[in-house]
Amino acid sequence: MQRSGVVALATAAVLVTGVGAAVARHDRKDPKPHAAPTTAAPTSAAPTTTAPTPAPTSAKPTPVGTTPRDRVFDVVYVAGVSMGAGEVAVAQAGGEVIHANAKVGVVTVKAGRDFVARARKQSAIYGVVTNRAVGLPPAVEKHRDAPQGVGSRRSNAGPDPLADLQWDMDVIHAPQARKAHGGKSGVLVAIIDTGVDGTHPDLAAAYDKDLSRNFVTDYPGADGPCETPTCVDPVTADDDGHGTHVAGTVASAAGDGFGMAGVASGVRLVGLRAGQDSGLFFLMPTVDALTYAGDIGVDVANMSYYVDPWLFNCPNGIDDTADERYEQRALIEGVRRATEYAYAKGVTLVAAAGNEHLDLDTPRTDTTSPDFPDTAARLRRVNASCLVLPSELPHVIQISAVARDGIKADYSDYGLNHITVTAPGGSTYLADGSGPDPSYMTLSTWPAALAKADGSVGPNGRPRTPYVVQYCKGTTCAYYRYLTGTSMASPHAAGVAAMIVSRFGTADPAHPGTLRMDPARVAALLRGSATPKACPSSATFTYPGRNADYTATCRGTKEHNGFYGDGLVDALAAVNAKG
Repeated sequence: MQRSGVVALATAAVLVTGVGAAVARHDRKDPKPHAAPTTAAPTSAAPTTTAPTPAPTSAKPTPVGTTPRDRVFDVVYVAGVSMGAGEVAVAQAGGEVIHANAKVGVVTVKAGRDFVARARKQSAIYGVVTNRAVGLPPAVEKHRDAPQGVGSRRSNAGPDPLADLQWDMDVIHAPQARKAHGGKSGVLVAIIDTGVDGTHPDLAAAYDKDLSRNFVTDYPGADGPCETPTCVDPVTADDDGHGTHVAGTVASAAGDGFGMAGVASGVRLVGLRAGQDSGLFFLMPTVDALTYAGDIGVDVANMSYYVDPWLFNCPNGIDDTADERYEQRALIEGVRRATEYAYAKGVTLVAAAGNEHLDLDTPRTDTTSPDFPDTAARLRRVNASCLVLPSELPHVIQISAVARDGIKADYSDYGLNHITVTAPGGSTYLADGSGPDPSYMTLSTWPAALAKADGSVGPNGRPRTPYVVQYCKGTTCAYYRYLTGTSMASPHAAGVAAMIVSRFGTADPAHPGTLRMDPARVAALLRGSATPKACPSSATFTYPGRNADYTATCRGTKEHNGFYGDGLVDALAAVNAKG
């Protein structure tokens, strides 16, 4: 969450932090950077729209009014309203449905600027979310060339040659868990994110291209020039990098003599792109990704982001206009319906808690919403009734982050009534103030095309920054990047959940060849197998070198507290538990 923190990337929604973190167009949930990101900003802005996917097959009523339909909105119907009745209400408000998700009663609409005012008069419409114009991040510098050989390895030694850089896997006993009970291909893990580079040598074997989907269309004004004529990227592309990093933590190939290993190597990855290249996540792509995940038999879904444009969604926000409250209640209801749908279909939902270093039990202000355009954000008073989406919804397992020294990462959100468990997210600094150091961060897969395009590697392919690692075996080379954040913690927990399903799941008759397990049981085993972590000896913990905003008070017992929930996830204990 990009307020005041360790390291950030510009306007966006993914939950990651990191020194030298590439892609300047993402991660509004990150703290500010110690080193400049390495992606040049786009040069112009344009209004955002939702992908113009096919409209419902029912006949469209004649819209009322003549206002040009030059804007796009996501509309949530009142529960129980038929799609036909909802479409009539949209038309009477002057809009036209261009895409519908009938499973949860959410549609995308083209309409004029007065649509919200008209929609509020329609009893069939619960709320409306406006897709505003996206603000652009400032230009950033490229890294200077690092000394020759920095961040590069060329070796055939060892089953996973980069394993010595993966402190995060060691602390959750992932190598031992894989040896005891490896991940199974019948387990599907959805990476709901900015896409996944399915061609990465450490991901290609696990990546299910046929099941993967892209639910977004690139917006040149925010995402940069389109890479394809239709502005719809293939399902093997990730021009942001965040989703690829998350995917590698979950299921990079293990024991293949190449690169690194993920927590649950052996499971299948399904890339469900809901985030723009810019890192923004809108309502409809999130809804579509979650309902699709439920329909295809996904077992675990990782969500390392929050839904734009509000960090805290307050249906009764005292500092918000009536239209803004109307929008926020629509966001809450739309995402809630989608998570409920996926959960009922057997999807274990795992989400990052956030990087705002906030006590989620007692939030007081939100200074970054709405997050686009850039000038829209203002100081808002919030409270515990306001929700971060999707992490604070029922049935969602909420993950905080610990640093390499085992202390809650300085940026990580926390809260006795919010955090389920904790997992390695890394940090640029340790609790004693030492740093910055990339070895304190978490390493995972990174798209080669992005590494070359953003200047973090030179023309010769060698990294220009210590935050990127190149690994080559023979003529095959791949890139890996250090990042930190609750975005990085969440996939560790999702990987352990996938190992639990691999170990204890049973055949899913609805999806032959796959496994299934009750998400409530998965959550119980994840929590029960976690290693309890007590609050620091001084419950109010001050981070050296950080301002007073980072000082955090840990409430609760060793068995459950606001910093660590039920404890640090443990892959070995999870697969050895009594199912």
